[in-house]
Amino acid sequence: MTANAKILVVDDNAQNRALAQATLEDEGYEVILADGGEAGVRAVQEQRPDCVLLDVRMPGTDGFAVCARIRALPEASDTPVVFLTALRDVDTFDRALRAGGDDFLTKPVRPTELVLRVQAALRLRRMSADLREHYDLVRRQRDDLMRLQLQKERLSAFVVHDLKNPVNTLDLHAQLLLRNPALPESARESVKHIRDEARSLLRLILNLLDISKSDQARLTAVRSSVDLELLTRELAEALELRARSAQVRLEREIEVATLQADADLLRRVLENLLDNALRHSPPGSCVRLRARSEAGATVLTVADQGRGIPAADRERVFDAFVQGSTEQALTLRTNRGLGLAFCRIAVEAHGGTISIEDGQPGAVFCVRIPDAPS
Repeated sequence: MTANAKILVVDDNAQNRALAQATLEDEGYEVILADGGEAGVRAVQEQRPDCVLLDVRMPGTDGFAVCARIRALPEASDTPVVFLTALRDVDTFDRALRAGGDDFLTKPVRPTELVLRVQAALRLRRMSADLREHYDLVRRQRDDLMRLQLQKERLSAFVVHDLKNPVNTLDLHAQLLLRNPALPESARESVKHIRDEARSLLRLILNLLDISKSDQARLTAVRSSVDLELLTRELAEALELRARSAQVRLEREIEVATLQADADLLRRVLENLLDNALRHSPPGSCVRLRARSEAGATVLTVADQGRGIPAADRERVFDAFVQGSTEQALTLRTNRGLGLAFCRIAVEAHGGTISIEDGQPGAVFCVRIPDAPS
């Protein structure tokens, strides 16, 4: 850290300014505040800061225009400028670079990340010319990776949202067909399979969306009272066809009446775990869903009698798109690489944990959700 370095924070939001000020002053920096673009330019001219944190969206003169004006000042042409923005997209990123920005942070900004980026910007300013040339190369590579990440996020969002509507429509028409009393029994079974696969596809799409949200720190659990008996009965009915086709019994032991949790996230966690268990259970076996109370938490378990998961792989199966290390491997137990990854993200959003135990035979997936604060 550079002792007594001056950091200018330009943001029209008072709470954002206060958070940045408290974070940086705790690290020993001198902080200058400006509540808009014009005030920011004046502060650069008068205070000569060592680094500028600059909001993008401000009334009047926006952050891009402010950065261009700072770069035009002889006394500030090499002052590091770090953009702060809630707009996480490729166009905003490219505009920030064209305006002369040195770094790019998306809101909400984590305090630790803010401090690290400021430290990096200050170190860059002190570099020799040779070192700066190498750094510029690394920064261009970093910017290219960042641009690719943003493009991937945009593509994922397009794919997810464009697929949800036709899949929902497919499920709706399947339900309409099932309500037709004149539908032959043989056709009825086929329509049930169509609806079952449509539900699986929709679950995969929603998993992808929530994993993307988690990468951007935007997945939150909104807790309410969940009737576990009703929820698990509905899940058992929805998965009845799949269980019957696999010749597997689906049993429930529900010892907890209600749970404070995000109903949608909890439903999808259990649905993913049950689907995973059914797909890897041998014919004639049983998948058991249990719910019990522990001190300060509710424990939900899904146990199957399949091949199980080696102890060395029990953490890795929760990583997205993980590949197995053995023939018994993980690709057999990962629900297309997304289902179990989503489960961990959704459980952790509740402040809980998910783990795997040996079922002897099979695997037991254990979800522990702590009680909501009173």
